[in-house]
Amino acid sequence: MSKPLMAKATAVWLVDNTTLSFKQIGDFCGLHELEVQGIADGDVAAGVKGYDPVASNQLDPEEIKRAEASPVYRMRLKHNPAAEGEEKRRGPRYTPLSKRQDRPAAILWLVKFHPELADAQIAKLVGTTKPTIASIRERTHWNISNIQPIDPVALGLCRQTELDAAVQKAAKKKAAEGGVMTDDERRKLVSTETSLAMSDEPRLPSSMAGLENFSLTREAEKPEPELDADTFFNLPDADEDDEDEDDRRR
Repeated sequence: MSKPLMAKATAVWLVDNTTLSFKQIGDFCGLHELEVQGIADGDVAAGVKGYDPVASNQLDPEEIKRAEASPVYRMRLKHNPAAEGEEKRRGPRYTPLSKRQDRPAAILWLVKFHPELADAQIAKLVGTTKPTIASIRERTHWNISNIQPIDPVALGLCRQTELDAAVQKAAKKKAAEGGVMTDDERRKLVSTETSLAMSDEPRLPSSMAGLENFSLTREAEKPEPELDADTFFNLPDADEDDEDEDDRRR
């Protein structure tokens, strides 16, 4: 539901100029009922000047009359075509100061485990900029040696549903482009929870591609002759020993 401009100032005006309940005012202005009660008691929004929603063409006077007549009636904001889409977030996600130092770790995790994600998707997920993502991809970031990849969901930088949606979108885009996915890429295009539940499979590095069928076993060779104990010691024949002994005696 859309909220009026200057919601708290609008609530001040409604408290001072109408007999609406605190809940009705709170529902219309997007405030909690106790916060509206605090405005009425003077504990909240002290010194805030009321903002007339009727004069600003945000609320129809008939809506106020209906709400005053019925405590369960919820007032509706006037439709303003110019305000369409204003509730959608624009630009990168806002990241609190306490979590901004965690963004490089989250970017490295996404780059490592989901390389199919575009820079714009990563920027939207963790609230960063494309130059920062590029520096981590190319390992030119000033602190790259100390950055450890950490799941952005575990860091609280994005929700699991948002990450899964971005991964699935990347999968559909790659499939539409007709690109052939490797086993590693196919594994990474599933949801994070599914990927973590899968067992590890032995995979060859890309530098060894094409050697899957290489075998170290020797081709079939001729069978070697059977060896007895005497052949291991390489003993001379008995006749030769007798001849040598006869020569010494002479």
